[in-house]
Amino acid sequence: MTQPATAVLDAFTRAKGFMPTDEGLALYAAATDATTRLGLPLLEVGTYCGRSTLLLADAARAAGTVAITVDHHRGSEEQQPGWEYHDPDVVDPEVGRMDTLPTFRRTLHAAGLEDHVIAAVGRSPQVAAVWGKPLALVFIDGGHTDEHAAADYEGWAPHVAPDGLLVIHDVFPDPADGGQAPYRIYRRALASGAFTEVSATRSLRVLRRTGTNPPA
Repeated sequence: MTQPATAVLDAFTRAKGFMPTDEGLALYAAATDATTRLGLPLLEVGTYCGRSTLLLADAARAAGTVAITVDHHRGSEEQQPGWEYHDPDVVDPEVGRMDTLPTFRRTLHAAGLEDHVIAAVGRSPQVAAVWGKPLALVFIDGGHTDEHAAADYEGWAPHVAPDGLLVIHDVFPDPADGGQAPYRIYRRALASGAFTEVSATRSLRVLRRTGTNPPA
């Protein structure tokens, strides 16, 4: 499997975030494959503190393109106070709300990858509605409610170029392992006839846009 630069992988393991290394390496391999074949930008939905963004940025750098990452930086549902994945270190004390943007910027700066990333600070459906460029890869790792996962899929799957890749994180067929919203959009992508599964690494699914049907 294609490997990121050692310094980037080290930065990935140090960064705040939830993606394990094996899934990160699978994401990097998919990003490298997509950019090498298509030469188009990559896009991530759900930046958090930039852990997975580092891998996309390194793949984009090698291919001479760019990684776009979309997030409002106020945290998803499970990251709010009182929930399992809440981190008080990323709460802005002045406004009393989560703000992961400063940590994300420090993560990119420390890895030397700022010039290879465009950070779109906003809500995914709003950014998708004004987006007009085909993408080599779309990585969906945003909010895990049905509402948010469906909106991410509906907003961004149509922008995956022919032969491009759609990557979905936290796909758990067994409800005992995790929430079902990412699994439902994964099944929806396959049922549309627009995507064919390429690989699965734990909860990470990689799909290729192979069909002539639009994503539905």
